[in-house]
Amino acid sequence: MFEKTYDVVVAGAGVAGIAAALECARAGLRTALVEKTVLLGGLATTGLVNIYLPLCDGYGHQAIFGIAEELLHLSLRYGPGNVPEAWLREKCQEPVTGPRYMTAFSPASFVLALDEALLDAGVTIWLDTLVSEPAMAPGRRIVGLEVENKSGRGVLRASIVIDATGDADVAYRAGAPCIEADNWLSLWALETSLAHARAVAESPGRASLLEEVRVGGDANGRNHPISQPKVHGTKGAEVTYFVLEGRRLLREMYRARQAELGPDGRHQRFPVTLPAMAQFRTTRRIDGMETMTTDHPNTALPTSVGLVPDWRRPGPIWEVPFGALVPRGVRGLLAAGRCFSADGEAWEVSRVIPPAALTGQVAGITATLSVQRGVTPEHLDAVEVQQVLQGKGMPFHTSAIMQSEVAGNKG
Repeated sequence: MFEKTYDVVVAGAGVAGIAAALECARAGLRTALVEKTVLLGGLATTGLVNIYLPLCDGYGHQAIFGIAEELLHLSLRYGPGNVPEAWLREKCQEPVTGPRYMTAFSPASFVLALDEALLDAGVTIWLDTLVSEPAMAPGRRIVGLEVENKSGRGVLRASIVIDATGDADVAYRAGAPCIEADNWLSLWALETSLAHARAVAESPGRASLLEEVRVGGDANGRNHPISQPKVHGTKGAEVTYFVLEGRRLLREMYRARQAELGPDGRHQRFPVTLPAMAQFRTTRRIDGMETMTTDHPNTALPTSVGLVPDWRRPGPIWEVPFGALVPRGVRGLLAAGRCFSADGEAWEVSRVIPPAALTGQVAGITATLSVQRGVTPEHLDAVEVQQVLQGKGMPFHTSAIMQSEVAGNKG
């Protein structure tokens, strides 16, 4: 019913898709960003995962720069949260002492800032628009996306498509080989209580009126309900099960905690907002031309296009190989965010906000080079992307960020 043409179309407006779209639009490309909800930010906002995990290695060296760092500060533009003061000082060669370079933020406030940034960059945003199928040409060449919204079904054509869906939905439907993982049942929400409100009133310096509440298993499966199975999250029934069971756990928790407060308990402690998307950690990712592997932290890779520090502990840093963003078997397509090619522990450390934004920007750089040179991404050399990264002051080898402590811990 409608057809539009762009240089680049990005599927999914989580932080990976946003970083990709910003990079392409700022480079002068006609860029469209397609999002199935009406809120930008993906799991960081719609999913209420409101912790911007570290950009640093835990030893005071910043590892991730560029749009990922820009988005961290955007998350605080219209709401509470603080970056550790040491990281706000002028950058120098000495390691920063103190807490890691990270923050908590208000999801709603982040959405407002993301709207502003994308519109200022000239990105065409398609909200409440569902990607139905990839538009394919002979030779397994993707040439756009079939989408559906209130106007009906249409096609957004593009020279390059970036899959930032988090679940490799575009790559999978285009025929690229993909790999699945399973997920512990869990749910994060935001709540408030009279006790917390009083504490905030008595201590005006507190960051937020809201508190996080979590039920189910953490990233290691702790507290996962014994009788409940893990799910991949790549089938409709699994998504429904995951969401409803998570809310059941939350309901049971509130039933117990409100009862402890007496007849007035539901007025004293209650949820303020629930996630509007399933909070899966790892579902499906591409099997790329290269893979960021578990057993290669603190290892120099000739094709590296970025650094991913371990958000769980100080020290390990992975280099992201360029081919991890390039799917096998489909031309004209890139993957960014938690669906790029990483395995095991490497997938675990790279599925969070900063690496998602980093790989989004790298995908945007790659898409821009592809459009400018009239080729598909698999015909580019990692060196070409590295040259652009160098010009932006974005390191892609651990040796570039004074990794003396990391070198001592290697292996």
